Amino acid sequence: MSGNAERVRELIRDVPDWPVKGVVFKDITPLLADAGGFGAAIDALVALAPGEIDVVVGMEARGFIFAAPVALRLGAGFVPVRKPGKLPGLVDEEAFSLEYGAEVLTIHTDALWPGARVMIVDDVLATGGTVGATAALIKRQGAQLVHVAVVMELGFLNGRALLAELGVDAVSAVVTV
Repeated sequence: MSGNAERVRELIRDVPDWPVKGVVFKDITPLLADAGGFGAAIDALVALAPGEIDVVVGMEARGFIFAAPVALRLGAGFVPVRKPGKLPGLVDEEAFSLEYGAEVLTIHTDALWPGARVMIVDDVLATGGTVGATAALIKRQGAQLVHVAVVMELGFLNGRALLAELGVDAVSAVVTV
């Protein structure tokens, strides 16, 4: 494990029985509160980019925290993917399942362009639903999803398997738990 990954792992706190009994929540707020640790996470995500990226897409809400600085460092644009009712103008939407229910994500219909090289950045890959829905939104705009990079992958939830079924196979995590 790299020094950046080790530092990131050390700053992720376990919170037992949250949001429901039996779940051990992985809390990234200590990571965000530590400037060096947060910087290490951004450095590690930037290092995962496969060549030139036109746009970094981040999902509401914690994905924004990581995707925007990664976009700046890569010299790329940033496009937010949000919950319904949060983006003005015309949007496309995609429904998906979560560990604890169902959700819908939206993107502006003119956010991307055909052939744009897109990297998704998020805080956590769990079951793959959020990333899978975002990938569908990206592909419908004709953009090329070239990579997915997350700070933390919850490997025991097998999110990569769902993503592989959806044709998303370029996935990296700074740390896997």
